[in-house]
Amino acid sequence: MLAYILRRVLFIIPTLFGILLINFVIIQAAPGGPVDQAIARLEGLNTPGGSTGQISEGSAEIAGGSSHYRGGQGLDPELIAQIEQQYGFDKPAPLRFWLMLKNYAQLDFGESFFRDTTVTDLILEKMPVSISLGLWSTLILYVISIPLGIAKAVRHGSRFDVWTSSAIVIGYAIPAFLFGILLIVFFAGGSYFQWFPLRGLTSPDFDQLSLGGKIIDYFWHLALPVTTLVIGGFATLTLLTKNSFLDEINKQYVITARAKGLIERRVLYGHVFRNAMLLVIAGIPAALLGVFFSGSLLIEVIFSLDGLGLLSFESIMNRDYPVVFGTLFLFTLFGLLTKLISDLTYMLVDPRIDFESRDY
Repeated sequence: MLAYILRRVLFIIPTLFGILLINFVIIQAAPGGPVDQAIARLEGLNTPGGSTGQISEGSAEIAGGSSHYRGGQGLDPELIAQIEQQYGFDKPAPLRFWLMLKNYAQLDFGESFFRDTTVTDLILEKMPVSISLGLWSTLILYVISIPLGIAKAVRHGSRFDVWTSSAIVIGYAIPAFLFGILLIVFFAGGSYFQWFPLRGLTSPDFDQLSLGGKIIDYFWHLALPVTTLVIGGFATLTLLTKNSFLDEINKQYVITARAKGLIERRVLYGHVFRNAMLLVIAGIPAALLGVFFSGSLLIEVIFSLDGLGLLSFESIMNRDYPVVFGTLFLFTLFGLLTKLISDLTYMLVDPRIDFESRDY
C-alpha cells in the first residue's frame, strides 16, 4: 500500500509539469497579455491631470518608433521596456516558465499583476467561499442521493419509483443558474418573499453575533446557493446509485444470500452496498472538482459570492498570469490528490481490488 501511494505521489510531479507547460504555451499565444492590458490602461488614463498608476515613473511621449504590442505604436520604447520588465516579459518565455516552476516548488506563486497582494493571500481570501459551497453541496448531495437511489432500486417499477424519477428528470432539465435565479425571485426579495439574504457568505454584523447566531447566519446565507448546486448533480448520482444496485441485486451471490435466510436489510447493506458503491465512489473526484470550482462560477456571480471560481474567471479575462497559473496549479493538485484518495477508498470498500500489483 505504501509503495503504491509513493508511486502515485511521484506521478503527480510530471502530470503537473505537463499541464502547466501546455497551458503556459496556450496562454502565451493568446492575444491581449498583461503588457497589452497595461498599455491599454495607460492610454486610457493618460489624460491631463490623470495618473498612470503603477507606471508613474514612465512617460507617454510620442515617439517615432514602432511596437509589436497592440496599441503600443507611438509610445516611448523605454516606457514599453519598463512595462515589460515590471511584468517579467523582458525575459524569454522558456526562462519565465523555468522561474515559475522553481518558485512553485517552493509554494511561491508570486504577486498578482493587477491586485496589490500575493497570489497565496488572494487564494486564501477566496477559499472560505469555495470550501463552503463545495463541502456542503457535496455532502448534502451524497446524503440524499444515495439513500434515494437505493430506495428506488428496491421499489423499481413502483409508483414511488415513477414519481421520484419524474421529479428528478424535471429538476435535471432546469439549468442550475436558472434555478438559482428562480430562488432569488421567489425567496430572496425578488418579487415575492424575502426569507433569505441575497448576497455574501455572512451578514455585516457577523462578528457581533453569538456562536449560535453565527452558525445560523452562515447556513442561512448558504441555503439558496447550496440548493442551487445540489439540484445539478442530484439526478445523476441518484440514478447511478439506483442502476448500480439493480445490477448487483440480480447477481448470484445475492440470490444465495437470500436463500440462506438473511433478512433483506442485511442483504442490501451487508452484501450489495459494498459492490454497488464502487461506481458511486468513482464519481467523487469529478463531483468535488465540479462543485468546488467550475460548477460554482455562475452561482458565485448570481449570489454575489467572491470565491475561487469567480477569481479564476476574472484573472483569465484580465490576463493576470500569476493568479491564473497559481489557481490552475492548486486545482490540478487538488484533483490528482482527490483521485488518489478515491482509489484508496476503492481498496477499502472492496479488498479484491489491488492497485498495488499494477504496473506503471
